[in-house]
Amino acid sequence: MSRLVVTVNGVERASEVEDRTLLADYLRDDLGLTGTKIGCDTSQCGACTVHLDGRPVKSCTVLALQADGSSVVTIEGLGAAGALHRLQEAFWARHGLQCGFCTPGMIMAAADLLEQGGLDERAIREALDGNLCRCTGYENIVRAVEEACA
Repeated sequence: MSRLVVTVNGVERASEVEDRTLLADYLRDDLGLTGTKIGCDTSQCGACTVHLDGRPVKSCTVLALQADGSSVVTIEGLGAAGALHRLQEAFWARHGLQCGFCTPGMIMAAADLLEQGGLDERAIREALDGNLCRCTGYENIVRAVEEACA
């Protein structure tokens, strides 16, 4: 067991974790932040995407201890209390989800794009390339991201 101190969604957390604990498992099992989904355990689907020090990462391939001293933002920390983030609003308005399993990872991957602004469809598709959706044809997901970036 090792000591982990990490800021998650703006709150500093101190925990004892096994050295082999994945960040995704720490977030879900230890902190109860179940918006981070585990879809494949091989970094193929992107459902576990979170922001680590401002960069999107697939948390199923990051050890929790690698986040020691860092800041993590999950889907639960993206919006404000009582208000959805503009990406969450756009996904809802543009029907960018069906079952919703991949949605948190898609939104977290897309949130990185908002900083860049003025993105075209091609850039959005390239940025979301590492995130899989088994339900939609991606069209509404891309439209939702376009709307949020506008």
